[in-house]
Amino acid sequence: MSGAAASTVLVVDDDKNVCDLIRATLTGQGYDTVVTGNGKEALAYLRSALRQPRLILLDLMMPEMTGWEFRRIQQDDPALADIPVAIITGLPGVEEKAASIGAVDVLYKPSRVETLTSLVSRFCQ
Repeated sequence: MSGAAASTVLVVDDDKNVCDLIRATLTGQGYDTVVTGNGKEALAYLRSALRQPRLILLDLMMPEMTGWEFRRIQQDDPALADIPVAIITGLPGVEEKAASIGAVDVLYKPSRVETLTSLVSRFCQ
C-alpha cells in the first residue's frame, strides 16, 4: 500500500462539480477522498470517523455553515484542531485571512491538477 492509499482527504465544498473534479483527481492518485457539502456535514463526519483525514480542503462560502465557522469550531475541538486545513476558494485575495485562521495554503478555483496534487502530497505521504 502506498502512502497515498493510506491517506484520507476531506473535501468540504457545496459545489458538486468542484467536488467531483477533486475526488476524481485525488482518487486517481490513490488517495481516499471524502466529500461533504458544508461545515455541519464535515463536523459530523469528523466526529464519527474511525480514521481522521490527513488534510481538509475547505471552501469558505457554503450554506448552513461557512468555512470560517467550521474552522473556528474545528480549532476549538482538541480532537480535531491538529488536522491541517487548506482553503479552496473562488474569492480573490484571501491569503491573509486564510493565514489568520491557520490555513496551510490557499488554492484558487479553478486550480491546476499539479497544484492540487502537490499540496495534498505534502500532508498525505
